[in-house]
Amino acid sequence: MNRKILLCVTGSIAAYKAAELVRLFVRANDEVKVLMTAAATKFVSPLTFRTLSKNLVVVDDFDDPCRWEVGHVSLALWADAVVVAPATANTIAKMRCGIADNAVTSALLATKAPIIVAPAMNDGMWDNAATKENIAVLKERGVKIVGPVDGSLACGTTGKGHMSEPIDIFNAL
Repeated sequence: MNRKILLCVTGSIAAYKAAELVRLFVRANDEVKVLMTAAATKFVSPLTFRTLSKNLVVVDDFDDPCRWEVGHVSLALWADAVVVAPATANTIAKMRCGIADNAVTSALLATKAPIIVAPAMNDGMWDNAATKENIAVLKERGVKIVGPVDGSLACGTTGKGHMSEPIDIFNAL
């Protein structure tokens, strides 16, 4: 397919599924670059994404670049599409409000590429009026939302908040 995909991984246990998403994009001959929040690195190492994507991974706006460019902005401009998977309630709220306090949210604010968001959170967080409003505003702005689906959640319950499967997110793009 030869697309340039910017994958933004945020701090959810579902971050492990993002590794499979990278594999799907690479198998389709897409080039994938990964941005991670600091919280995401607590679940999956940047090394995992660097190995699968064959590209450096940006976690911090202030990482030393291998060549001079403003990382989050250059990646935002480079991308044909941006995928946020998993997307936490925190990141979704920041997207809605235009808060750019990390490499992921800064890139999301700077990009002109289409954005796909795959939410992953507790079902109570998903059902919260604030999250519903944030999702509605993002949809109005043209952001495509994939999921969440019913499934087992990290808190030990089952409900809507489980991140969609990587193949479904891949197909949505």
